Amino acid sequence: MKVIITDCDHVSIKIERQVLEVAGVEVELKQCRTEEELIDQCKGADALINQYAPLTRKVMENLPNLKVLSRYGVGLDNVDVKAATDLGIQVCNVPDYGVEEVSDHALALVFSLLRKIPQLNKSVKEGKWDLNPHMPIRRIRDLTVGVVGLGRIGQAFARKGIGMGWNVIGYDYSHNESKIAGLEIVDFETLLAKSDVISIHVPLTSETKNLFADSAFSKMKDGSMLINTARGSIVNEDALLRALQSKKISGAALDVMSQEPPQLKHSLLNYEQFIVTPHSAWYSVEAEQDLKRKAAEEVLSYLHKGEVRYPANCILNKGGKANV
Repeated sequence: MKVIITDCDHVSIKIERQVLEVAGVEVELKQCRTEEELIDQCKGADALINQYAPLTRKVMENLPNLKVLSRYGVGLDNVDVKAATDLGIQVCNVPDYGVEEVSDHALALVFSLLRKIPQLNKSVKEGKWDLNPHMPIRRIRDLTVGVVGLGRIGQAFARKGIGMGWNVIGYDYSHNESKIAGLEIVDFETLLAKSDVISIHVPLTSETKNLFADSAFSKMKDGSMLINTARGSIVNEDALLRALQSKKISGAALDVMSQEPPQLKHSLLNYEQFIVTPHSAWYSVEAEQDLKRKAAEEVLSYLHKGEVRYPANCILNKGGKANV
């Protein structure tokens, strides 16, 4: 059996090798960026572990030995899951590796925006020991924080906010119910209208792409703030810029953008009330270790037993049971 890691920007693949090679599985690392590179360099692979490279129908149709593909991370927006299903290829991801990290990062961005930490830090370093230019600063406990998406990360964020005494409301795009004590479930329109801060925790799909565009911003509470640690294209950045320019919203903090890294001339980068971090919310030493180990374990489990822990599509396993 051969496993090819299509692309990886981690320091090493030692963990993946430890999981797979001890079981007699051959591992190769490539750095593919295009369909053509994937087709040319991944021939003969029984399994792929993937980070960013585009796993399209064309790619999968040209890899006849491919049985399973495992993605580093949660999102599957670079994987044609329908095509994989049509071709009998099992798709899996690692949805539980960075729950604490991403929810913590989103909380940190809330504090940074509302307490104006970047502005105050910059001011002091410029020799200005003066709070007055940065007033007013609101008491967070008096505000309403809205959570869009109540999967693992959204629920973790909501629990932590409630634990700090915040008034937290939530909306789930998949209409899942939450059993978190103290969390009020509302519809999307109500969340937009009531929230002083909104934190996004939904996957990127055809339904959520540009979810926050001009229409959503127009319905948001005047002076509210937006946090996004999910996927960049959920927020229409031109619309976000207009909302900041018009002062409809008073700030935004993004860990993800539609183009990563953004152009240095990107207009959003000129705004003091705009915070951006380099798609780093997922990271801790422990989360990276979990991610790499679990991505490799999923591949090994499917190759040996025909089963995976986190299937993203429905493929019959070796016992005739559906991985769903």
